[in-house]
Amino acid sequence: MLELVHLTKNYDSPSDNNSVCVLKDICLKLDQGKSLVIVGPSGSGKSTLLNIIGALDRPTQGQVILDGQDLAKLDDTELAGIRNRRIGFVFQLHHLLPQCTVLENVLVPTLAGKGGISGSLAQDRAVNLLERVGLKDYLQYRPGELSGGQRQRVAVVRALINKPGLLLADEPTGSLDRAASETIADLLVELNQSEKVTLIVVTHSFEFAKRIGPVSELNDGLLKERSR
Repeated sequence: MLELVHLTKNYDSPSDNNSVCVLKDICLKLDQGKSLVIVGPSGSGKSTLLNIIGALDRPTQGQVILDGQDLAKLDDTELAGIRNRRIGFVFQLHHLLPQCTVLENVLVPTLAGKGGISGSLAQDRAVNLLERVGLKDYLQYRPGELSGGQRQRVAVVRALINKPGLLLADEPTGSLDRAASETIADLLVELNQSEKVTLIVVTHSFEFAKRIGPVSELNDGLLKERSR
């Protein structure tokens, strides 16, 4: 489903003419429906790697192959379509629209159309997912009326509304307390299994990582499998 082939990412250094290598020759294969957690210290390149996998950034060298398609061969418009239809994103900050209800926030990704679900099908799926994550009584609430954990659950549902094959979560519990973090971890595991969505989670917390699935560590630009 997802393959990274000799992936390298360099950034130009602002202080001299040298470049900084953030990711070094990373190779990875992840089948449909599987999960992976990437841990590592702050500044190790975890978010950079996730942004490249999610077609928000491009590698300096190497390939990202999603369902047999080399993302490097696509232009920006095509990549935007891939992000909307085939990849779901959950970030540390929920990025919910404060003026919209919970249900409206979940439906935002469906408004772009272009191959995603829409209309009554989208609304039925949104309501079903919100019920499954314990928010059936909060459809007409606004984000400011919810707890941090509830807002993050809404963000997870929003990421899944278009039935993506790949779900990327970048520090999804970074602003939550332990109890809410454990709830989100368990939710991601349940949805990974029930939705058959491939899941990649980035976190600095090894305790959180252990609740999700296989763990790899990114350090000094290298991605290595870590024993649990």
